[in-house]
Amino acid sequence: MVARSRSTLPLQVLAPVALDDPAAVVSILNPTGGLVGGDRLDLAIEVAPDAHACLTTPSATKVYRTTGAAAEQHVRMAVGAGALCEWVPDHTIPFPGSKLRQTLEAHLAADARLIVVDAFAAGRVARGEAWRFDHLESALSIRDPSGWLFHDRFVLRGGGRYDGLGFTDGQPYFATAVVIADGPADEFARVATIAGGEAGAMVAVAALPRRGAVVRLLAAGAPAFVAALDAVWTMARQRLLGAPALALRKP
Repeated sequence: MVARSRSTLPLQVLAPVALDDPAAVVSILNPTGGLVGGDRLDLAIEVAPDAHACLTTPSATKVYRTTGAAAEQHVRMAVGAGALCEWVPDHTIPFPGSKLRQTLEAHLAADARLIVVDAFAAGRVARGEAWRFDHLESALSIRDPSGWLFHDRFVLRGGGRYDGLGFTDGQPYFATAVVIADGPADEFARVATIAGGEAGAMVAVAALPRRGAVVRLLAAGAPAFVAALDAVWTMARQRLLGAPALALRKP
């Protein structure tokens, strides 16, 4: 049986909301508890000029086995002048036999800022189910009025030896984080690499040709993975955004 559904979520952030942080913190919840083959989630996010939005999820996203069509998630962002958007969901867990295609397209004003995290487990690692998904695909595309800032896409198909040398080097948790902001990207790269390593992950950070940095992260276990992502996010906020660390207080 293949469940099919379509969900469209338009989300507009008009102004900051004062909690323990100046950002409007929005937790996006999938009421089904996970993605099933044939599901299609479309999210349209608009951050108005000078607003600050932080979008997250309450827990990891599960992608269930299917014999039919892939589950799909497509996120479109428009970030206005002087605005800041943080897209920091928990990681995605593709179950054995699952299929997932996802995209994130962000269009930024010339001085808008952005943090994007794209994080995955290779499966239910503790059950010995790493790399047993059928199809896993993710693309990040970020532009401003001057053109491309970042574009990245991977496609992994079932049966590949992605845990070997040159791929994830035996680390079943992997992530990409992109920070778009004017600031000391080289200094951020140095401190973020150290912070992620101290949390127990393998981290590499490089400055982008324009306005920011990209982070690649590998970890052997979930605790180190989550801690390293949090450390890198904290460094990005502090060094490139001039903002304090944000505790999301998830259960």
